[in-house]
Amino acid sequence: MYSTLACALFWAAFFVATDHTSHPWAGYALLSAYFPTGSSSPRLVRMNTLPGGTWTLGDLTVSRFGYGAMQLTGPRVMGPPADRDGALKVLREAVDLGITHIDTSDAYGPRITNELIREALHPYPESLRIATKVGATRDAEGGWPVARRPEDLRRQVHDNLKSLGLDVLDLVYLRLGDATGPQPGSIAEAFGALVELQQEGLIRHLGVSNALADQVAEAQRIAPIVSVQNMYNLAHRHDDELIDRLAAEGIAYVPFFPLGGFTPLQAPRSAALAWLLQRSPNILLIPGTSSVAHLRENIAGL
Repeated sequence: MYSTLACALFWAAFFVATDHTSHPWAGYALLSAYFPTGSSSPRLVRMNTLPGGTWTLGDLTVSRFGYGAMQLTGPRVMGPPADRDGALKVLREAVDLGITHIDTSDAYGPRITNELIREALHPYPESLRIATKVGATRDAEGGWPVARRPEDLRRQVHDNLKSLGLDVLDLVYLRLGDATGPQPGSIAEAFGALVELQQEGLIRHLGVSNALADQVAEAQRIAPIVSVQNMYNLAHRHDDELIDRLAAEGIAYVPFFPLGGFTPLQAPRSAALAWLLQRSPNILLIPGTSSVAHLRENIAGL
């Protein structure tokens, strides 16, 4: 296995160091070698310059163009996908294209997206960063009941660690509000519970999601955050002021439903994504898709 990896490293270095414009492998280099589950051969990751470049989440560098895994589940974000092999191909293609930021949650499915990510990509490339969310669970009807008691959050963190096959989570968002959107109220107890888990070494970085601006500020008074994930797109621009403040502080803003979510925008996908990338340098995209073709189109259109 290691001799194969050595060969991969050699050829990756060769293609980077030489003029290979006429070579059929032009544009390929080794971002990080990894062995997909069940394989004894390393997977070569294409070194692309993705739209928007990179951003640093604390001490972790990620591509500004990321991937959101929610659409890999069944209808209403419940149950397995109709095409499991297709879902695995999308995840592998995302990494092959140079995406180093995948957004997920153990509540998607539930557990489905995390299990797919693990099956497709574990052991993970060193460059790949996985962000997840806690603070809500699922019921039999597909609802999103709030689950933010300290014991709930501890259980969810451990569930994410187990389903992803990790010892530490790169980034954990505290999901606030409810399925209708952000709701007012103090987040001190819930966020403090995550800080304790961070101090135990189970979480590297913290963020908040579905949050009001004053809740973001409250979190910052308790502990550093590296990202905020809220609904934001061409048609929903309520966080303009918050985005600008976070940019000045070096904190990322990750818009969920960048293409409108369950009510798609009446605008070309490429235009909506390009606008977000240009809106502010701290905006990280996580458009989701269950199609390799759509994944490629999302990138090629920018």
